Amino acid sequence: MAMVSMDDHMVLANSAFRRTLGYGEAVEFPPFDKLIDPDHLLEAASLLKSVREGHEEARRIRLRLTRADGHPLPVLAGIALADEELGPGYIVQIIEIAEFSKAIEDLQARESRWNHALVGSSLGVWDHNFRQGHLYYSDQWRAIRGADPGEEIDATFDVWIQKVHPDDRDHVQEAIARQNAGDPEYAAFEYRERHKDGHWIWIECRGACVERNADGTPARVIGTDTDITERKAAEEMLADVSRRLELALEISQIGVFEVDLESNVVEWDERLRAIYGMAGAERIRPSGLWESMLHPDDAQEVQSRIKDHLDRGSGFTNEYRIIRPDGSVRHIRARAAPFTDATGRPKLIGANWDVTSDIALQLELERSKTLAEARNRELEVAKARIEHNALHDYLTGLPNRRYLDEVLEKRAQECMREGYGLALLHIDLDRFKQINDTLGHKAGDTMLKHAAKTLLTNIRKDDFVARIGGDEFVLVSRLETPQDNIARLADRIIAELCKPVKYEGHLSRIGASIGIASAFGAIDGKELLLNADIALYRAKSSGRNRHEFFSRDTQNQIINTKRVSDEILHGLEQDEFAPVYQLQFCARTMEIAGVETLARWIHPTRGVLTPDTFLSIAEDLDVVDTIDGIILKKALHDFDRWASAGVEIPRISVNVSSRRLYDPALIQKINALDFKPGMLSFELLESIFLDDRDDLVMANLEHLRGRGINIEIDDFGTGHASIVSLLQIAPQTLKIDRELVRDIPQSAEKRKLVSAIIEMGKSLDIKVVAEGVETVDHIRILREIGCDILQGYALARPMPFDKIAGFVRSGSWRQLESPAHELQQSLKKIVTQ
Repeated sequence: MAMVSMDDHMVLANSAFRRTLGYGEAVEFPPFDKLIDPDHLLEAASLLKSVREGHEEARRIRLRLTRADGHPLPVLAGIALADEELGPGYIVQIIEIAEFSKAIEDLQARESRWNHALVGSSLGVWDHNFRQGHLYYSDQWRAIRGADPGEEIDATFDVWIQKVHPDDRDHVQEAIARQNAGDPEYAAFEYRERHKDGHWIWIECRGACVERNADGTPARVIGTDTDITERKAAEEMLADVSRRLELALEISQIGVFEVDLESNVVEWDERLRAIYGMAGAERIRPSGLWESMLHPDDAQEVQSRIKDHLDRGSGFTNEYRIIRPDGSVRHIRARAAPFTDATGRPKLIGANWDVTSDIALQLELERSKTLAEARNRELEVAKARIEHNALHDYLTGLPNRRYLDEVLEKRAQECMREGYGLALLHIDLDRFKQINDTLGHKAGDTMLKHAAKTLLTNIRKDDFVARIGGDEFVLVSRLETPQDNIARLADRIIAELCKPVKYEGHLSRIGASIGIASAFGAIDGKELLLNADIALYRAKSSGRNRHEFFSRDTQNQIINTKRVSDEILHGLEQDEFAPVYQLQFCARTMEIAGVETLARWIHPTRGVLTPDTFLSIAEDLDVVDTIDGIILKKALHDFDRWASAGVEIPRISVNVSSRRLYDPALIQKINALDFKPGMLSFELLESIFLDDRDDLVMANLEHLRGRGINIEIDDFGTGHASIVSLLQIAPQTLKIDRELVRDIPQSAEKRKLVSAIIEMGKSLDIKVVAEGVETVDHIRILREIGCDILQGYALARPMPFDKIAGFVRSGSWRQLESPAHELQQSLKKIVTQ
């Protein structure tokens, strides 16, 4: 003990105080505040001040004082005011606590080490002291759940259990109960708890009851929590990989084996046992079993290969056959590799799979490949043949239209690149159809082959010739200069094709019409072919057995023909074709003998058009029969309307084209019409009746007569029909061509010719009609020579239906009547009076 004055000087100190601090009896103490370690000076000064001022009662504090030798001395110091008898000051009592401090420091060090270990191990510590009602949770325990250090935690059981995953709550409650009961099976358990951020974390809880109450209930339970979320994810990933691996092995039917190379213990999985026909047997196989199952032809090579790779420590692949217990032979493919396990033992792991079906398929594929290769060779030959056939005409062997198009495109590019020109000769055989129709298709084929051979013989080296259909050929010829004489080549081809060809003892002749088109530089093959076609049309229209060059005038004519063709077809759709009528008169009485029906086209912009403006184009369109049919139906309708109006027209005649007589359906069409026998006549051109008539034409004519339709020969006298042909046709009427009638007032020869025709008609009981009656002299002369019926502008012009009735009632043509007719009319009046 020691007494210290109010100004910190040592008043007295007992021997124990001096000995403890290392001060002898004669040594003077420094002031008390100098004995205190600077680290403790502030705390001690504060306490001393409070004691001096009477605010603090005696109290003990831990101080570190400095001994006389300078070493620190930890003490437990008691400080209190001195009694009044001792005087002003305070009493200091010290107890040396060096060993106690060392124990405290050791304890603090151990605690620090454990705290660092716990933090490093990511363990969250919890301490449930139920006896004291104190629940402790470390900062790491809070961090696992996303809480901040020192954050208040409501860890009551009812609140905490709600944070546990619903699927784990029953398990957790049971585990806690069993853990508190000391069940070693539940010293650790796993569950999911919701993190502060909202996601689930996996926790491994380890705990134990360290204190119990007298009744055995837990008084204190301490444990640790570990975040095992990543481990669980890894376990799930591993499980997923294992499941996939197992599924892959199951699907692929791969069997796995493992061999301990020191003990020769062999382990087979279930799939491998199934592959080897030993399903259900033990997993561990006796050494040498596998070797005994190898096919004798494969055993030595397989085992030698395995030994070689094991010696080198490398993986390997094998293929071999096995003989299973049931005697069946299977093909096995194997892969294996040596490795050293965790204990350092050398092992071999591998996989086998049954490839018997693959081998069988491979053999089948090889057989199929061999067969396919043989077939491919056949197909190549067939393909070459097909390609040749696709580009060539089957009959003549010449290139076809497709081949021509390819050559034209290629030659056009060459022309543009090299600057030369091309000439196209479009060749159409003349009289080919007649030969084909009269002598048969074999004769036609012979003519086509002859034409092909002739063309090939007469073309130049670089020329190209193709048959593009029917009796049409195209020759493509290179032009070095515009002055190349293509006309000479065309004439030579025509001359050669016109030479007679012998067929089955007959000499047959064909000819050729050629259209020529040429161009230089930038050439459009399609346009060039079209131009040659246009020129060919002109050549055929100009008399055949000739050639024509393409020109813009020819093109314009074709364009005009195309325009008129389109208008004709449109006119038929719009019902623009209508009949007009030219009255015919009895030459003796001047009474109306009938009307000739004439076709007119009521064009929307060009007005009324006569057949000479559209007939030839209509023939090319093959619509003349259609126009004839329209005119006939309208004429029959008009005839009925005249009769209803009291206008007496004895008969009507209509023109019929030659093509219509070849129509197999003509009889059916005529039978569908309603008319009286004798009131309808068909006018047929004399040019129809050549000596070699078709049987169908004669049959149709016979049927027409049977229906009461009279047959008239139009434009008679042009010299086509013979007397024999005329007798066979037996027409009711002949119409003398207007060219013969026109000159009879001035030409005695023409008058004699017309008179002879009339006499011939009378001798054959055939009425004669004279066309082209233009003057009174025509009427007089024709009466004198005995003509039966007159028709011409002198008597009546062609008129539409609505003009006929008025004209007939007016009788205006009677001004031209003869005195004999007037005498007849006078006698008729006397008789009727």
